[in-house]
Amino acid sequence: MIRAFAVHEPRGTLRPFEYDPGPLAHTEVELDVLSCGICHSDLAAIDNEWRATHYPLVAGHEVAGVVRAIGDNVTDLNIGDRVGLGWHSGYCMTCHSCRSGDHNLCEQAQPVIMGHHGGFADRVRASASALVKLPQEIASQDAGPLMCGGITVFNPLLQFGIKPTDRVAVIGIGGLGHLALQFYRAWGCEVTAFTSSSSKKKELRRLGARHVLNSGNIADLDNARGEFDFILSTVNARLDWNAFLRALRPKGRLHFVGVTGEPLDIGLFPMIGGQRSISGSPVGSPAMIATMLEFAVRHNIRPATEIYSFENINEAVERLRSGKARYRVVLSRL
Repeated sequence: MIRAFAVHEPRGTLRPFEYDPGPLAHTEVELDVLSCGICHSDLAAIDNEWRATHYPLVAGHEVAGVVRAIGDNVTDLNIGDRVGLGWHSGYCMTCHSCRSGDHNLCEQAQPVIMGHHGGFADRVRASASALVKLPQEIASQDAGPLMCGGITVFNPLLQFGIKPTDRVAVIGIGGLGHLALQFYRAWGCEVTAFTSSSSKKKELRRLGARHVLNSGNIADLDNARGEFDFILSTVNARLDWNAFLRALRPKGRLHFVGVTGEPLDIGLFPMIGGQRSISGSPVGSPAMIATMLEFAVRHNIRPATEIYSFENINEAVERLRSGKARYRVVLSRL
């Protein structure tokens, strides 16, 4: 039996929960969970914001663990390997996206916490194809947030050919944004942070921002007109997206990795006239995650974490829900 913490109704308390995972499939791997980050997507699943949660829910998709059992057909992992598990627990492996290396775009991909029990547990299972070996230089408590938040902000660097000479901006400096500042500075870009918190300026410059602007200040946005090649939005708030479009250079891109929850109010003339683009992206493929981890090691990129024991999981969830965490909340057995 796997011992876990599950929620049984929206916004409910996580309580001890046991389940029998059944026989290990030929392509599956079972992990002993060392640590597991708590992501805003976990909160969305717990609260059934996406109307897709099945209860009881064992959330947790930012896992660092050690392989304890492998299926008969698993050849690239061994018992004792330390690995990371992110948003997906498996892929169809036969569609065009999978065959092209874009496993994260597989329409049949299995999320770790939707119709599958996740990492708020002592053990978790996933397809071997979804697991990535962790470099020894990355601590297990740091690895989980990189498996989701890290790859979410790293993915656009490769997908859209962001150049070291580009001027980029990051909207919202929280769990995603503080990692984006580090990755984009290490990439060589001139980085601007858009934040609603003026108290963070010194910290944001330390993380990688050369400039810090107020995301709610019309004057700051007007003064940034035509400044950026790429703007990354990590927020779930409604902002003046047309003002951010005007802050782009011709052929610039406004890219979303945060979900606003409302339709975007976008004027087409700034897009058409300046040949600007609007786009979005999810997490990355396992191969891209491995590349991201190597880059993080090379440039000493780490998430800022607040560590809780699994026994204090409800306190940890409420800490993230409060919006006061700086910047990732992680459950740990270490």
